[in-house]
Amino acid sequence: MNPFTERAVPITSTFESFAALYPRAYDPKAVDPYTKCRIILMNGTEFESVKFSHQMARHCGNQALRRELAMTRRTEQQQQKKLSNLKPIGESILEHTISYEQLAVDLTAHLAQRVACPQVKEALDFALLEDFDHLYRYADLMETDTGEHAERLVGRYTEIMPGRPTISEHRFPKDGLPAPLGKDAPLFDLLAASIITAAEQQTMNYYMNTTGFYGNDIGRRLYQEIGMIEEQHVSQYEALQNPDLSWLECMLMHEYTECYLYWSCEQTETDPYIRRIWAQHLEQEVAHLHKAAQLLEQYEGKHWQQVIPEPEFPAPLRLESNIPYVRAMLTTAQRTYKDMRTTPVQGLEAADPFFAYQAIVHGDQLCAASHEVIMRTIAASGKDYRYETAPHPVRELQCRTQDNTQIGRDPSIPGYTQAQHQ
Repeated sequence: MNPFTERAVPITSTFESFAALYPRAYDPKAVDPYTKCRIILMNGTEFESVKFSHQMARHCGNQALRRELAMTRRTEQQQQKKLSNLKPIGESILEHTISYEQLAVDLTAHLAQRVACPQVKEALDFALLEDFDHLYRYADLMETDTGEHAERLVGRYTEIMPGRPTISEHRFPKDGLPAPLGKDAPLFDLLAASIITAAEQQTMNYYMNTTGFYGNDIGRRLYQEIGMIEEQHVSQYEALQNPDLSWLECMLMHEYTECYLYWSCEQTETDPYIRRIWAQHLEQEVAHLHKAAQLLEQYEGKHWQQVIPEPEFPAPLRLESNIPYVRAMLTTAQRTYKDMRTTPVQGLEAADPFFAYQAIVHGDQLCAASHEVIMRTIAASGKDYRYETAPHPVRELQCRTQDNTQIGRDPSIPGYTQAQHQ
C-alpha cells in the first residue's frame, strides 16, 4: 500500500463526538493478548504524535502553520482517548503492566529480526533482554500480591523467566547512545526507530505515574526502579533517529509511521470490532499524512518523495510469539553498554563509570526492589514464579531458589555457560 496515493478525506470530517470516543471495552477474559498489545502500541503512538506536535508548535513562529498543527493534533488526541477507553474498568495496574512488557518483548524481537542496520539491531537485541526481565519481575510481584499467574495474561505466547537482571541494567547516562541513522537508511529501519521510541516512551511515562499509585511499598519501588530503565531505553532508541530532518520532514515521517502501524494492525487484528477502529484511524491518518505533505511543499518547497523515496509499505508489523529468538538472545545477557556499543561486562575497565554509577544507585547492599520482589516470592512459595517451555537456556539463570544478581554487573564472573540441552 502507498498511503500517498490513497484518497484523503478533509481533516474536519475526522472529528468525532464524545459518544463515539467511548467505545466498548474488550473482554479481559476473552481478548487475545496481542489485541491488548496492539491497543497499547497505538495508544503510545498517539501519545508520541501529540507530544511531537506540541513541541513543534512551541518552536514554530508561523501562526498559520500552528493552526494547521492544532487541526491534526485534535484528531490525534481523539484517537488516543478512544484507544485508552478500550481498556476495561476492572483491569488492574499490574495486569495492564504485564501486557506492556509482553508488547515490549515481542515488538522488540519482531523489529530486531527485520532491521538491516547493525546499530539498530544491536540496540534492539540489547534492550530486549531487559524488558524480558521486567516481565519476570512484575509477574513475580503479581504472584505474591494477587496469586494470579501472568502466563494466562500473555496467553503462553511469551515465556516468563530471568533476562539480564534488572539490577545489572542501571548504567551511566552517557553510555548506551548509539549512532544515529541517516536519510539513506532503509525505510523499515527508520520506521523501527520511530516505533520503538514511541512504545518505550509510553512505558516510561506509565511507570513514572504508576509508581505513586501502586498499593504497597515493594510495588511502588519496583515501578520506580524499572521506570528508570525505561528512561535509559528511550534515550537509547531516540538516539537512533535522524537528527538532520526538519520539523516538517519529521512531521511527515510521524504521519507515515502512524499510517503504517494502523495498516499493520488492520491486517493482523483478530477481533472484528477492533479491526474496524484500526481501519477508521488509518483513514484519519492518511488525511494527516496528505496534510503534512502539503505543508512540507508549501513551507519548505520539498516534495514528500524527497523524504520517503519508496513509499510502499513494508510487510505488516506482526505481534506474535518469539520464544526461539528470545532464547537465542539470552546468551548475551552478560553484555552492557560502553559509549555507543555493547560489550561484555568483563571487558570494562575498573575506572569505567558503569561501576561508579552502580555503586551510587544500589549503595552498599542489594536493596534493589527488582531483587527483593524475587526473594519475597521465593520466601513465600519456595521458588520464584516462571513460565518456561523448557529449562532456562543459561545454566546460571536456571536456579529458582536464588536470584542471580551478578550476571551483567560483576566482571569477576568469567561469563556463563549455555545449558547443554540447548
